[in-house]
Amino acid sequence: MPALTTTSDGFLLHGEPFRIISGALHYFRVHPGLWSDRLRKARLMGLNTVETYIPWNHHQPDPDGPLVLDGLLDLPRFLRLAQDEGLRVLLRPGPFICAEWDGGGLPDWLTSDPDIRLRSSDPRFTGAVDRYLDLLLPALRPHLAAAGGPVIAVQVENEYGAYGDDSAYLKHLADAFRSRGVEELLFTCDQADAEHLAAGSLPGVLTAGTFGSRVEQNLGRLREHRSEGPLFCAEFWIGWFDHWGGPHHVRDAADAAADLDRLLSAGASVNIYMFHGGTNFGFTNGANHKHAYEPTVTSYDYDAALTEYGDPGPKYHAFREVIARHVGVPDEPAPAPGPKLPPVDVELDGRAPLLPLAGTLTAPVRTDAPVTMGELGQHTGYALYRTVLPASGDGLLHFAGGVGDRAQVFVDGAPVGVLERERHDETLPVRIPHPGARLEVLVENMGGVNYGPRIGAPKGLLGPASFNGTVLRGWDCHALPLDDLEAVPFTPGDGTAVTVPAFHRGTFEVNTPADAFLALPGWTKGQAWVNGFHLGRYWNRGPQHTLYVPAPVLRPGGNELVLLELHGTTATSVQLTDTPDLGPENTW
Repeated sequence: MPALTTTSDGFLLHGEPFRIISGALHYFRVHPGLWSDRLRKARLMGLNTVETYIPWNHHQPDPDGPLVLDGLLDLPRFLRLAQDEGLRVLLRPGPFICAEWDGGGLPDWLTSDPDIRLRSSDPRFTGAVDRYLDLLLPALRPHLAAAGGPVIAVQVENEYGAYGDDSAYLKHLADAFRSRGVEELLFTCDQADAEHLAAGSLPGVLTAGTFGSRVEQNLGRLREHRSEGPLFCAEFWIGWFDHWGGPHHVRDAADAAADLDRLLSAGASVNIYMFHGGTNFGFTNGANHKHAYEPTVTSYDYDAALTEYGDPGPKYHAFREVIARHVGVPDEPAPAPGPKLPPVDVELDGRAPLLPLAGTLTAPVRTDAPVTMGELGQHTGYALYRTVLPASGDGLLHFAGGVGDRAQVFVDGAPVGVLERERHDETLPVRIPHPGARLEVLVENMGGVNYGPRIGAPKGLLGPASFNGTVLRGWDCHALPLDDLEAVPFTPGDGTAVTVPAFHRGTFEVNTPADAFLALPGWTKGQAWVNGFHLGRYWNRGPQHTLYVPAPVLRPGGNELVLLELHGTTATSVQLTDTPDLGPENTW
């Protein structure tokens, strides 16, 4: 018998009544050196369970390669640490996870095939899922409750009712888990809407809901859908995520706590989304695309109970009081804020222009017309396209199909404009100084769409390019992998302004490592690394104006900071501060 079972109105764990009081904590958004700290703080708030998605695209970046289970992706270690803390675990392996994560967790090598019907019973899709589960489940089975581990339940897909109604697909997934040794409780989750619940649920599988307010109404819809069984809110939304150019979303702590109290007073179980949001390190953020393309920022603070940097926020204390009234909390004090690094100015005195390095990073692919980043084997980051212009004078550069997602255009090395997917840009007025001038287009993948039908939309230049109607042919297409900064040949700066994309390097001293925040006044847009750890994307467009630097990234003594600034700057320094700046707030 599974460790967690259901009754007509609740759960039993090993035969005893059990209320799931869970919080979302994504191991892949938290530095592994901080997992124990975050799990301890989850227990101290009164949680008995934590929930995490599993990002397929990062665990299996190569369809023919091994499963990646190290560093930020060492899920077995995370599960061991949760069990050591006395916490149960809800696993949400997808295969689709949404999560404001690049591509919704679906691998680029799969979504780039336009003939495959994603999230369906298409055997090409389910076959890829089965091969993935054949790799994943052996690593997870020792951590399932049946083997004495902490995992008490596994989710089937994710809010599928908002996407499709292929019940054969959902059944295939449930059978795939069962046939690979998952005895634990299976559940689905959907927005508490009658149509979504009908399309996304499965006979014999627990139906859970997702909502952030109108508790009585949403629980009522769940009960209308299933007349008996546990009431479970699998995502109780207490904050929200941010897009570049928008506000920083927050929710009043008292309002969220009152709704949590309503949930628990109704006898429901809950998973708080998010208990701790963390960070979209590197190139991992996703994007939304309904009417316009909207990429998600680097921070995934989410206005969660625990801040991006692991300090208890107002919701932490408010939720702890609510949980104490219903099920009790540990007889230990609430955790205090963690130490912060004293402010440090970092002088960036090394430079290396990006565009001349393209040929040393990868050999160019010679094509008649530009190809997508996926066709270059570059699924995140940047690609550079080069050709020559056959004529001079004023005119229009036209990129048929637009760009994915943001393109900087250069003529003979000088910047002449920017094209953006979110504005549906396809043309750019330019002045070409002479026939044979060099055209370079640097395209940035701002994050794969993570929700809806546009998952897998291509990146890079998306069609032929022309100048004044003449098609431009003969392109050198460069993938630009940025995973080996040791290969960047820095030279001393001379104090003059930099007007082209370039790497900037500096060093700084730290006595005792502690959390810090990288502030970049005078810088426009780019990427940041500390000691080789990729903090993520910055952009003065906001709302986010600092990047979180986790304490384990720093080391006593000398440290290195590298920026890739895309737009040039007159600045020569940055600051490590003790205060985050996620931008002006919008309360919902």
